[in-house]
Amino acid sequence: MKKEVKVTKNGVKIEFMGEVKVEKIVKMVQNCATGECECMSSDVKSRVENMEVKGEDGEVTLELTGDVAKEEIEEALKRSKVLNS
Repeated sequence: MKKEVKVTKNGVKIEFMGEVKVEKIVKMVQNCATGECECMSSDVKSRVENMEVKGEDGEVTLELTGDVAKEEIEEALKRSKVLNS
């Protein structure tokens, strides 16, 4: 799976390409929203206003709205148990 993090005017967009399933990204977002993951600090999570998954298997986009930096999200992706299992 290839991941690319891009800055948007409202936050950050992550594009997942290749061996990626929509349900896996949705699970990652649900874990984050319910506090079941430790990939982001509480400070970063508090600045994420919205998380939206779009696309289809093989090409999924996750848009994070809020005051978050590209580097913070890249670090969170490295620590994600859902993505790296």
